[in-house]
Amino acid sequence: MTRRASEGASEGAGEGASEGGPWSHGRWRVTTGVVALVSLVAFEAMAVATAMPVAARDLDGLGLYAWAFTGFLVTILFATALAGQVCDRRGPRLPFLGGVAVFALGLVLAGTAQSMVPFVVGRLVQGLGAGALVVSLYVVVGQAYPDRLRPQVFSYVSAAWVLPAVVGPLVAGTLAENASWRWVFLGLLPLVVAPVLLLLPRLPGRPAAGEAGQAGAGRVVAALGLAVGAALVQLGGQQAQHGRPALGAVAVVAGVVGVVAGTRRLLPPGTIRSRRGLPSVVALRGLQAGAFFGVEAFLPLMLVTHRGLSPTAAGTVLTGAAIGWALGAWWQGRPGLRADREQLPAIGALTVLAGLALTASAVIPDVPVVATVLGWILAGSGMGVTFSALSVLLFRLSPEAEQGINAAALQMADALVCVLTVGAGGIVYAALRHEGGQAFGAVFAGMLVVQAGSVVVSTRVTPGTANPPRPPPDVIRRAAGTPPAG
Repeated sequence: MTRRASEGASEGAGEGASEGGPWSHGRWRVTTGVVALVSLVAFEAMAVATAMPVAARDLDGLGLYAWAFTGFLVTILFATALAGQVCDRRGPRLPFLGGVAVFALGLVLAGTAQSMVPFVVGRLVQGLGAGALVVSLYVVVGQAYPDRLRPQVFSYVSAAWVLPAVVGPLVAGTLAENASWRWVFLGLLPLVVAPVLLLLPRLPGRPAAGEAGQAGAGRVVAALGLAVGAALVQLGGQQAQHGRPALGAVAVVAGVVGVVAGTRRLLPPGTIRSRRGLPSVVALRGLQAGAFFGVEAFLPLMLVTHRGLSPTAAGTVLTGAAIGWALGAWWQGRPGLRADREQLPAIGALTVLAGLALTASAVIPDVPVVATVLGWILAGSGMGVTFSALSVLLFRLSPEAEQGINAAALQMADALVCVLTVGAGGIVYAALRHEGGQAFGAVFAGMLVVQAGSVVVSTRVTPGTANPPRPPPDVIRRAAGTPPAG
């Protein structure tokens, strides 16, 4: 979109209010709609993890248990890649409406499934909807708010995960035990209507002619290859955990090949090499997500099997990160923040590294479990700082006609590196699972190495000045004492 078109979109969202905050008269509908929809997606994510064991047992589908999660992730990757392109070509309205409709359909399919196969299909459909919905919401934030308000808005997006993280497992567990796990899915349907009605009239319009992002069938093929590659990596990790390391290794290698091929087309050029600027913004987001969620995938298992906590107590530890995340996002989003905003990614990355190290120290039997509680809150606060700051930087560094594909790249980097780190962690744990605490120590050490890499990349998220623009020829001639040509 042109700057004028973008300003028109913002004015459309804000009813001409150039001043005021996210909750001002002209913007409160957009802010409320975005926060409400993110909260619903977050609640679904938190609640499903709690209800899944009951659902799988009821549907006699424990053999397909992992695919209810893996399939969701795979289709999110595919939908994210395509939704970013559609947002740039046609605006966020189509992927937003399509994402909501498909996500709702997935809730119905999962909530009414009579066996595990259609339940997994429902989860696949949910992933398609969630991928399109999240990308379109990011683009809405990028187009409907000026740069000065985006840190606050992204802090609200982070805070939208706190309440679901606290009450989601409790509500889902209560429904699954006393009513039916199906209400975890079906009960969300009526709650989708109100935020959609709030947002729909305020959605930015279609990009101006000639300024839409470039389309291409190659992106569809790359997105498919990326999704299949991610599925193979996850499958490989599962095979290794089930005592088939050779088959798991083959699947992981094939998956990594597919992932690399897809990322070369779908992520900003230079992302894998962490080139300065936008590529490093995307790379840092992926690395930090991979390290944090890689630890989170094995932390409850370590606390229960190695340190003797109950599942409820282990789940309570995880809730601390959600609170820390919201606090970190709030701190970076304050209008009066004195810290240099360009330094926030490095501050957040170092905080996460310290938090993960403190969390992992509980593998040592003599270290009190409270170290994990404090470390996980600290790591969550660092994630809140970095993730929100990177979202703001993304829109600063993105041409307006490429905001969709770059927002999608941010989401894909999250999921991709998580797939790789969790898959690799699964293989390491499967190989060392009889060694007790050493298995968890090895897994956490690997995640700390990834996070250390993110600290390095965090210094490269702003464009460098190593190659300044070359002065015009006449300026060079004057500096050398040579008269201008002609």
